[in-house]
Amino acid sequence: MTAYKVPQKEFSFLFQELVNYGEHCQMPGFEEAGVDMVEAIMPEAAKFFEEVVAPTNWEADTQPAHLKDGTVVTAPMLTGPYKQMVEAGWCGLSGNPKYDGAGFPGVIDVAVQEMMQSANLGFSLLPMLTRGVIHALNLYGSDEQKDVYLANLISGVWSGTMNLTEPQAGTDLSAVKTKAIPQGDHYLVSGQKIYITWGDHDLAENVIHLVLARLPDAPAGNRGISLFLVPKFLINADGSLGERNDVKAVGVEHKLGIHSSPTCTMAFGENGGAVGYLVGPENQGIMCMFSMMNNARLSVGHQGIGVGERAYQQAVAYASDRVQGKIQGIEGDAPIINHPDVKRMLMQMRAMTEGGRAMSFYTIAAEDRSHHHPDADQRVADAALVEVLTPLVKGWCTEVSMETTSLGVQVHGGMGFIEETGAAQHMRDARILPIYEGTNGIQALDFTGRKCLRDGGEVVSRLIAEMQQTVTDLSSATGTVKGLAMALSTTVDQCQQALDYVLANSEKGPSVAYNYMMLFGNSVSFWLLVKLAAAAQKHIDQGSNDLFYSQKIKTASFFSSQVLTRNLAYLASVITESNYAQEVLATDFQTL
Repeated sequence: MTAYKVPQKEFSFLFQELVNYGEHCQMPGFEEAGVDMVEAIMPEAAKFFEEVVAPTNWEADTQPAHLKDGTVVTAPMLTGPYKQMVEAGWCGLSGNPKYDGAGFPGVIDVAVQEMMQSANLGFSLLPMLTRGVIHALNLYGSDEQKDVYLANLISGVWSGTMNLTEPQAGTDLSAVKTKAIPQGDHYLVSGQKIYITWGDHDLAENVIHLVLARLPDAPAGNRGISLFLVPKFLINADGSLGERNDVKAVGVEHKLGIHSSPTCTMAFGENGGAVGYLVGPENQGIMCMFSMMNNARLSVGHQGIGVGERAYQQAVAYASDRVQGKIQGIEGDAPIINHPDVKRMLMQMRAMTEGGRAMSFYTIAAEDRSHHHPDADQRVADAALVEVLTPLVKGWCTEVSMETTSLGVQVHGGMGFIEETGAAQHMRDARILPIYEGTNGIQALDFTGRKCLRDGGEVVSRLIAEMQQTVTDLSSATGTVKGLAMALSTTVDQCQQALDYVLANSEKGPSVAYNYMMLFGNSVSFWLLVKLAAAAQKHIDQGSNDLFYSQKIKTASFFSSQVLTRNLAYLASVITESNYAQEVLATDFQTL
């Protein structure tokens, strides 16, 4: 295992060159989060997650959360770090100051989230799910619910969960059977939910569940599902914790990865009914829950970045120390980092991670503007942009995280297959990311259908136009940046061809959705890497000899020559005349 080092210089570069944070923090609501404040807190956050949380990663993996005598027991080394995290305020960085949050922009919070995700991915899920509950209550909770629950959720004193899935209702939530019976000023909730991340644990004082359930007279299907808040402990009138509610964990899954995170089967109402409170309008639970899920999808996408960064750092450290083989120009045996194929793997890990990080930061910055920009039209435009980019961040970033962490194992060679090195854990942990919060097949369908076909490609066309504008802006560039701009021009054409085809052949959307999503994920990531490379070149032209800037240009160049070339295959698969979804039958998978 190697130590984790927060890429602070990378974050600062993105804040300056991609987000334009000096202007970003001038928006209403961010008055206390200026550049000086960010520069003060980022090193403190880095120190905490490097020194306190990161060392727990491997040890917590070896001591999985489990159910004992009806109680979920988490890895003991997490208790202290969680308490310290709450006390230091790292859970509430983007929380509303009205409810004791720090009021920082989401784009600062996502950098701190990445620190936590790289430090311990399973542990990071605890505040991530809480953040989703906060988001849903901010949008749909009553004033009373906000007053009772938000401050403790924002601080992390209490945690939160999403309860959607049931044994018979996974992706198809219309099959949800959990019931909610009116009982005076509350409801009695009964049913079972599965795969509930951090559904119960011993770190926070209370667990606040958001639960999808049906009222007695609700219509069938998605139109008859409501959202309910069900606390583990009821809340007294003075805000203190009251009696235990009728909800408990009855199982904890044995998983491939993220062992430090308890994935629970939750039983509601085994002894008469769990007390719950309606959140949002009756029979509008799917709408309310999807606000929480979309927030979580962006976080999951960035988890792919976080675990990719940790895997990359470990692979670089191992390759720098591992001596094996001969290299021309180096006397004696050489560290394997000098071998061409190892360089290829490490550069691919870095290029994909940095491309995904840029896309995620760009999206979160747009989300900030969609809520805080003083111009109403700009808020609307940025909200639409976030809608389009969310499935790309979740889908593309988690797909490449699997590739990145697998390469991390490969760099280690046989030692990567040995658990004690830690490389295998990153790959195991990453495997859940393309699955939860909506599988990547669903992300692809969402991007192709709701985000492209529904508005006739209007917002996607606007995104393509922004990419083309960068090509125009770099028309006078020279050297490597000129070549990157030319590659970006080709990429813009590929995106336009794919969009035109999908718009003209909407019936083939489901068949081509995955490759269509991957084409755009590749393209948007490359576009942002080109912008960053051009910014780095300006620093070099101004006399900087900082290795960091030349690395930015080399990373974009590698992406262009070794990753972007996949676009040809993605585009060919999109515009193919084949429609396998209709041509291939279920019987074609039978063993004869």
